[in-house]
Amino acid sequence: MLELKNIYKTFNPGSVNEKRALNGVNLTLEEGDFVTIIGGNGAGKSTMLNAIAGTWPLDSGSVIIDGIDITKLPEHKRAIYLGRVFQDPMNGTAADMEIEENLAIAKRRGQKRTLKWGITKKEREEYFELLKMLDLGLENRMRTKVGLLSGGQRQALTLLMATLKKPKLLLLDEHTAALDPKTAAKVLELSDKIIAENGLTALMVTHNMKDAIAHGNRLIMMWDGQIILDIKGEEKKNLTVDDLLKQFTVASGKEFVSDRALLG
Repeated sequence: MLELKNIYKTFNPGSVNEKRALNGVNLTLEEGDFVTIIGGNGAGKSTMLNAIAGTWPLDSGSVIIDGIDITKLPEHKRAIYLGRVFQDPMNGTAADMEIEENLAIAKRRGQKRTLKWGITKKEREEYFELLKMLDLGLENRMRTKVGLLSGGQRQALTLLMATLKKPKLLLLDEHTAALDPKTAAKVLELSDKIIAENGLTALMVTHNMKDAIAHGNRLIMMWDGQIILDIKGEEKKNLTVDDLLKQFTVASGKEFVSDRALLG
């Protein structure tokens, strides 16, 4: 479902601020893979997701989704293949629009706009059932402006919107980092449920080692713009934070020093 072939990206080349963010990354995801990505600051995690989304052009390499080479496509044309949830709950929704209006926008992604009546009764019924699944009481607040929701409610809604059209690939970029622990756990639970029920292929960046181990069927660790560990199957099921730290030290020759990742 996803192939990254030898991708490179350097920011500010030729200047004192030059930074090679991606250094020959190769990655293949099968349909239905749910891959968590862990690594310290500057390891290349979010940069890799931005490369897939087309936020900026690559220096070299290619991005292929479901057999289609999208390397040269601009960001807005890749949107038909991707769902994305950002770290900031303020992103991904229109604050001044109602909950049902935001869902309607997500429902119509990639479709031609017409002059038909905005939201039909059938659609409202569909949105009611979808929101009810979140168990946050939003199904009874569909006419509420999204800007009035809490961070956790808004992030749950963004997750629902990102997956409404069943994207080829779901990108979760530290989507619980700005939430309190209880709310973050709820959003992660919803993420697991939506991904599993829809058979989605997903990449989830996290700074939390425990979350990286607990979620998904595969874990990759990045360091210095490269993938240095790729753990799946029984090995991942039995993995502990101590195991992961030891494997990182062997693979990189360095000690992992991110307190945020270790302490969650």
